[in-house]
Amino acid sequence: MRILMDERGKKYIARDEEFHTNFGFITKEDMENGKPGDILKTHLGHEFKVLKANINDYIDLMERKCSIILSKDIGIITAFTGMGSGDRVIDAGTGAGATALHFGNIVGKEGKVNSYEIREDFTEIAKRNVENFGLENVHIKCKDITEGIEEKDVDVIFLDLPRPWDVVEHAKEALKTGGYIATYAPYIEQVQILHKVLKKFGFSDLNTVECNLREIEVKAKGTRPKTRAVGHTGYLTFARNL
Repeated sequence: MRILMDERGKKYIARDEEFHTNFGFITKEDMENGKPGDILKTHLGHEFKVLKANINDYIDLMERKCSIILSKDIGIITAFTGMGSGDRVIDAGTGAGATALHFGNIVGKEGKVNSYEIREDFTEIAKRNVENFGLENVHIKCKDITEGIEEKDVDVIFLDLPRPWDVVEHAKEALKTGGYIATYAPYIEQVQILHKVLKKFGFSDLNTVECNLREIEVKAKGTRPKTRAVGHTGYLTFARNL
């Protein structure tokens, strides 16, 4: 997939059709022939760079009707679980499919991601998003994961659900020895209940973290943290099936 980036850094999905913005239009012929690395000019002389979309570019632009888990939290999830090439992963609470796409991008062609979503409308959006990005190792299913997990011997189970503890027993049965369960929850009360249930079913190495992100503003007259930061989004809990 290709994207266009304008002079301000704003991104657009590149399609094989005439392209219109307030900077002018680019012809259909130029759009069809534009390759990553090319610069396309509008009829007003403004330049757009053609880039090959990476996973972050695509998620920024893809269709969605719900919030998504931010990259700061995705990074913690993948690092703490040791997710890697060839892993088999379960994702629940698909939403628009952003987390499933991140996981699919990490586990590669040898890996597999199965994502459970209870809402039909979200399921259809997520399926389109996965198909449009071209990942063949991500499968979206419209199914309530609290009724059971079909897959067995999986490496990681990630839950973005209001009541993640309802899935812990199923996760215990589906995870391989040494596999991880990871959850995202916005409220500490959810974490407290979850810890009790995880202990009940024999999970080990319980750990809950929060990731707050603040950029640094670098200027010639002085460098300091930016006033605004990406603060609390959710608590991330991890446990291992040992």
